[in-house]
Amino acid sequence: MIKKNESTSKERSAERRGIVLRLGGYVLKQWTLFIPALVFTLLSNQLSLLGPRYSGAALDAIEAVGGVNFPEVWKNVITMIICYGLSALLSYFLAVIMIHLSQRIIYRMRKELFEKLNTLPVGYFDTHATGDIISHLSYDVDTINSTLSHDLVQVMTSIYTVFGSLIFMWRISKPMILIFLFTVPVSLIFTRYRSQKVRPLFRARSKKYGELNGYAEEMLSGARSIQAYGRQEVICGRFNKHNNDAMDACYSADYNAALLYPTINLINNISISLVAVFGGILYMYSQSGAVKAGSLFFISLGGVAQFVQYSRKFAGPINEFSNILHEFQSAISAAERVFRVLDEEPEPLDLPDTVEFNEPQGNVDFNHITFGYVPEKTVINDVTINVKSGQTIAIVGPTGAGKTTIINLLMRFYDPDKGEILMDSIPALKITRENLRRAYTMVLQDTWLFHGTIYENIVYGSENATAEQVYKAAKAAKIHSFIESLPDGYDTVISDDGVNISKGQRQLITIARAMLSDAPMLILDEATSNVDSRTEMQIQEAMNELMKGRTCFVIAHRLSTIQNADTILVVRDGDVTEQGTHDELIKLGGFYSTLYNSQFS
Repeated sequence: MIKKNESTSKERSAERRGIVLRLGGYVLKQWTLFIPALVFTLLSNQLSLLGPRYSGAALDAIEAVGGVNFPEVWKNVITMIICYGLSALLSYFLAVIMIHLSQRIIYRMRKELFEKLNTLPVGYFDTHATGDIISHLSYDVDTINSTLSHDLVQVMTSIYTVFGSLIFMWRISKPMILIFLFTVPVSLIFTRYRSQKVRPLFRARSKKYGELNGYAEEMLSGARSIQAYGRQEVICGRFNKHNNDAMDACYSADYNAALLYPTINLINNISISLVAVFGGILYMYSQSGAVKAGSLFFISLGGVAQFVQYSRKFAGPINEFSNILHEFQSAISAAERVFRVLDEEPEPLDLPDTVEFNEPQGNVDFNHITFGYVPEKTVINDVTINVKSGQTIAIVGPTGAGKTTIINLLMRFYDPDKGEILMDSIPALKITRENLRRAYTMVLQDTWLFHGTIYENIVYGSENATAEQVYKAAKAAKIHSFIESLPDGYDTVISDDGVNISKGQRQLITIARAMLSDAPMLILDEATSNVDSRTEMQIQEAMNELMKGRTCFVIAHRLSTIQNADTILVVRDGDVTEQGTHDELIKLGGFYSTLYNSQFS
């Protein structure tokens, strides 16, 4: 058990180092900003470190034998003020540079993340909540941005200040540095101990925020159904649970991280107090003549003042580091989630021996296809289908029978576990996904419209279409009159997935989009489910025109829309149990006949 825990700890440490190095790679890619930032950091901190030296020299000039040496005092005071002023000015420029640096990095990271999401297979989105994915683009990236724009400057400043202060203290009094041989190791050991405790808590916090965002997105998208069923209190109660879980995770992470700051502050205050006491003792011995000038233990009043100031500068970064450590832990957890998406396997590359498929004829063959979304459960069992060019194939069956899965396999959103799909006698695996998918146009039950004008939504996928062709498609889809009745006509902006128009009208727009496409194959998945019976009849006439000369796959629950199909496939539990024309299946008296009669009884 101990060995296993040690192995896990080493793996996590290696993973954290990898994340930090990977973030460092993003920083180094912006070297034109990072190098000036580094130079400004060095100069700003060097000037800040010179300040105590001149203040100490001014004190020694005040204590000079024979009276105060005012010219020397003013010289050192003015020099000190100039050092601090220039340091502040350089710090300002550094902050501006770091803001630009962080924004470029975050822009690049968010761009890579979104581009990566567009290369992932459909299966990824089937198994990950939309809200959780959005939280990667928003919360996680913003958390990383906060660390890069603010905390990274603090770290660079702290490192230089600690070593610079140590060098100056070494020059002033070597014996007094012995105090830090006890306090610094205690601080480091405690910081390491607490960071190991806090790190998993920040990982849990990021996870809970993702779950909260996912739930909120899911519920807000179903606001109408929630109100229709009067489930507001139940939904609010469940949201409160997610909210409480996120709050508890956040509190636990922040509380345990916050314990680090006061403890380190206590240790640093004790060390500074010891420095002041020990320095005072050495100064008194030096003034009494017990310690001679130039001796290892000799120190002036200015030297004590300098050492105290440098000890504060030395302890301050350690204090600040403990304070921002939990921010780094949070950023590393957020980066881990972002990099996990970036490291996801994209949709498999096309085979090297793919062939050109620019003029598909529309012949499709399923040869003994077996498929399951998970290995333990098969959805399609040894299905064989032969479709000739121009035929209309209707697929019917109960919910969960595997109808949509057949469409997913046709589009190569998934590849079969066994068997082979042929298009014009060419294995689908040897056709590029882009060419294969361009051979189809789809109208789905779940309509998708984007923020833009109605014209832009119709022409989506057919950017070269003329205005006349767009109007013709809209007329065929029985949506032209409605569009013309709007104040801005085809320039009317659809917002938030088309919430400003009815669900049926949204579906008519997607049908017009399909009619505008010249793809030789058509997939209709309950394409008229959201329109009334009269409009359905009108659309069916337009559909008949649209389907002429095309190979069509139609999933329908309203069996009246598929009576003229060349072949009807009845799918039950992943098997094609019946196959034939409408009249043949009615005569057969099987499941299709029972289903059809139940709709018209």
